[in-house]
Amino acid sequence: MSAKVLERFPAGAPRGSWPAEEYAAARRAQGEPAKVIMDLKSDAFLVVVQGCDDD
Repeated sequence: MSAKVLERFPAGAPRGSWPAEEYAAARRAQGEPAKVIMDLKSDAFLVVVQGCDDD
């Protein structure tokens, strides 16, 4: 299973701010099945699309 990272956001966003979730929601509104995952190694939220092998 592969995934394409669309965008990454630092985990230290201001309280009440969810930029990764907002970005993913905008992509879903455009028909792209984006979701947010946490990359613990880099302490960042990643917005990804599963199953993209068209690189």
